[in-house]
Amino acid sequence: MSQIGVVGAGSWGTALASLLAKKGNGVQLWAYESQVAKEIQSLNENSTYLSDIKLPSNLQCTTDMAQVLNDAEIVVSVSPSQFVGDIMNKAVSHMRDDALVVSASKGIEASSLRRMDEVLSNVLKPSHMKNFSVLSGPSFAREVALEEPTAVVVASQHQNIALQMQELFQTNYFRVYIGDDVIGVELAGAIKNVIALGAGVTVGLGFGSNTMSALVTRGLAEIRRLGMAMGAKPETFSGLAGIGDLLLTCTGSLSRNRSVGLRLGQGENLASILKDMNGVAEGVNTTKAVYDLAKHYQVEMPITEEIYGILMLGTEPRKALQNLMERDPKPEEWH
Repeated sequence: MSQIGVVGAGSWGTALASLLAKKGNGVQLWAYESQVAKEIQSLNENSTYLSDIKLPSNLQCTTDMAQVLNDAEIVVSVSPSQFVGDIMNKAVSHMRDDALVVSASKGIEASSLRRMDEVLSNVLKPSHMKNFSVLSGPSFAREVALEEPTAVVVASQHQNIALQMQELFQTNYFRVYIGDDVIGVELAGAIKNVIALGAGVTVGLGFGSNTMSALVTRGLAEIRRLGMAMGAKPETFSGLAGIGDLLLTCTGSLSRNRSVGLRLGQGENLASILKDMNGVAEGVNTTKAVYDLAKHYQVEMPITEEIYGILMLGTEPRKALQNLMERDPKPEEWH
């Protein structure tokens, strides 16, 4: 069994730490909030981010990063994407040089337009990035914690690392596939949150399945176009990290991004929505980053542009949808 340090005790970090601890590994979970750490440590619960779920008694949690990382053979980075750089910059001094690093955060750093693998390569040691992989796919934290059947993908440029992570995370309810397209998996996991905001908007406006199907399909085309421009493999977007995660996030009631979009479609103000949310809707920060990347790579992303307009420019949701429907007719293209 492995010694594992999980950095980030939100819903996804807690669910992954729970899964790994149930397999008998020595798992230390780092929490930013002291009350979260105390509750997990004393009651085996995380009522803040994963309520009504009993966590395994061998899962340890603390705010002491050194305690979590000093002996960790494997480090799972799973903080909100906009904080990964700062948190892992503090973590690196406590990490073993030979630690294997798994990134499980989905997003693009708004200030730098970097994917999470690029953010981590900027703060971790070269030895860590030689042992790097990314975990993504359609996986609501609550359903994983409840041991509902789930399938994900681990991508690494080194097959031996991918195989090790496959073995580490695989259970009879958590099926892990492997791949080598780190760029594609990272981008798919980030951009689907932007499209999910739009999916929520359509529901909030009162539209049904036709609208949702069109939004998901054309959203996937946007993700694929930008991904290919940035060096991803097109087939990645037909897999779990691509269409799989997009479908989940656009249609699942547990999706925070879809929920934000729904409330925007119903006329609520973004600031008030975010103020009373428990957890992070990654798509809000990621939208600006994806909008800027699309401009940089000269990739047409009309859905992203309209979501950007709603979030940043105050475009009325119904007007944004009208803008999409009234664009010039054209052939269906996927490149």
